[in-house]
Amino acid sequence: MSTTLPAPTATPVATQLLHRYQAVRQQTSSACASLSAEDQMVQSCAEASPTKWHQAHTSWFFETFVLTPFLPDYKAFHPDFHWLFNSYYKSLGGEIPEKKLRASFSRPSLDQVLSYRIHVDTAMARLLQRADVPHDAMARITLGLHHEQQHLELALTDIKHAFFTNPLHPVYRQAMAPISRLPQPQQWISFEGGLQHIGIDPDLHDPLAFAFDNESPRHTVYLQPYDLANRLITAAEYLAFMNSNAYSRPELWLSEGWDTVEREGWQAPLYWQRHVDDPNGWRIFTLSGWKNLDDLLQTPVCHVSLFEADAYARWAGCRLPTEPEWEHAAESVTPPATTDDLLETSALHPVPASSRDLTQIHGGVWEWTASPYTGYPGYRALPGALGEYNGKFMSSQVILRGSSVVTPSTHIRTSYRNFFSPGTRWQFSGIRLAKAFQQ
Repeated sequence: MSTTLPAPTATPVATQLLHRYQAVRQQTSSACASLSAEDQMVQSCAEASPTKWHQAHTSWFFETFVLTPFLPDYKAFHPDFHWLFNSYYKSLGGEIPEKKLRASFSRPSLDQVLSYRIHVDTAMARLLQRADVPHDAMARITLGLHHEQQHLELALTDIKHAFFTNPLHPVYRQAMAPISRLPQPQQWISFEGGLQHIGIDPDLHDPLAFAFDNESPRHTVYLQPYDLANRLITAAEYLAFMNSNAYSRPELWLSEGWDTVEREGWQAPLYWQRHVDDPNGWRIFTLSGWKNLDDLLQTPVCHVSLFEADAYARWAGCRLPTEPEWEHAAESVTPPATTDDLLETSALHPVPASSRDLTQIHGGVWEWTASPYTGYPGYRALPGALGEYNGKFMSSQVILRGSSVVTPSTHIRTSYRNFFSPGTRWQFSGIRLAKAFQQ
């Protein structure tokens, strides 16, 4: 007489992780649902990737780093996907297509990519319903979820640029009702400096705890006393900078920045276009379509490069904060569950500051710092192919801090280190000022 063994029971931690996995994957699917197959093929600039590719690559990550090593009976969805949707993990072998060619992938179709996501999701559910999910597997899943949230943010950033370059200028989605309040006056908040601690030491025993490897180890820095602006620079304040002929004054710019301004013909932030119907002569393209600058004057300026942020600070008689200063100041602010301008609020564009205190630390725009992207003292990249995630880019990049209007609320941390090359403008990036402490 045969006996049927009971199905294995998932552990509470694995069950919690499965719910988190499903929520993150659903958020990506929801953000992409209104986009056509044609929309999802567009790659409008060198930094961007097609939305279809983002959806496939994040599935590739779970298939490559979780399912293949940890689910014994897992069968890959398609043998060519192993190399086709790899991004830059050269140690995995296989031919990685050039990033600039991703828009030529008419095949696999969007339907195949969505089937790939379902295939991976089904297998991930099977893995996390087992009673013996290894700790390392759960830690990799947590990493994969934050990786997917990064790509969700990038996908929305990329589709904004794609729609901007489309002569029809499509609307991605109507935003929530605009927030009409005026920004709080810019004020200076003083910090004493001295010996401070930045960075994070993640709890390696908790697979749900997370920080990227470049956020650690926590370490001691010395800070001179400094003042930090309570809020971000607004479009109105940046317009005054533009109206002072700042884009024609080489003394305001870093050398490479001035060369870039001349070569690219910059006269305003990305997505600003001269327009006769606006009292200030400009309109701005947003994920909700064109808006007159007059309607956005009090919102934080965004889509500026490090070069523009630094030039503005110089023009204002100030400077950009360093990365340690930013984190030291930000640790005095408790990250809210939601703000007016994270992804879940559907604002789709930064909103005015709401407080005279230190505000807009999380949400709105990523904030340029004056610090190059390097490893912290004692930094060690993850072992194996996952070590290519952050460490290999520690060259010619500059740190941004905070988060943006398209960042998921469960993806923000005070210790989060974003990084881009100094000429990058397609990202939601803006300006907060700092200066030496004034007694």
